[in-house]
Amino acid sequence: MESVKYLYGASGHCKVIIEILKSINNKVGAILDDYPKDNFLMDIPVIEFSKTEILPGDNIIISIGNNGTRKKIASNINADFAVAFHNKAIISESAKIDKGSVVMAGVVINASVNIGKHCIINTGSIIDHDCNIADYCHISPNVSLAGNVIIGEGTHVGIGTCVIQGVKIGKWATIGAGSVIIDDIPDFAVVVGNPGKIIKYNHKNE
Repeated sequence: MESVKYLYGASGHCKVIIEILKSINNKVGAILDDYPKDNFLMDIPVIEFSKTEILPGDNIIISIGNNGTRKKIASNINADFAVAFHNKAIISESAKIDKGSVVMAGVVINASVNIGKHCIINTGSIIDHDCNIADYCHISPNVSLAGNVIIGEGTHVGIGTCVIQGVKIGKWATIGAGSVIIDDIPDFAVVVGNPGKIIKYNHKNE
């Protein structure tokens, strides 16, 4: 993995990424923020993004939990994005994880999984064989995805959700905490319950 120089976004999510990087002995140089509220976060300097010159090779991770915000930032800055895996994550050698994505402690990613750009694979989640997770997704803590699950761009899968094998979840959907997904889910749907039911649709902002 590349050394990460900057994190973008002085948030609670940023704290978790700092600890991921500490687990692999990567000391972050600074945290960039559009409107810094404090001078330091976990002893790392917080500086205004607009006053920072980013040079080639200055690897960045966007440390903001909101999927849409990560996409907006990634689309508007010229930077080299890195990946970060906690040293207590288990990741198959055949898995592919794209730039900007982070993998928290206790995660298991099994064979032939593909994870896109700027994704969050959160604490203790399990991604089984041959799953495909598109860009800007958030797989929350303790989510379990069975084999061959497909998840579209920008979708948020809530904490403790279980998805059976072969299910396809569309883009920019929201799956509520503790849901059990046994059928395909369309784009922009908001789903809750066991079994999961569509209760409304997100605004189509893409």
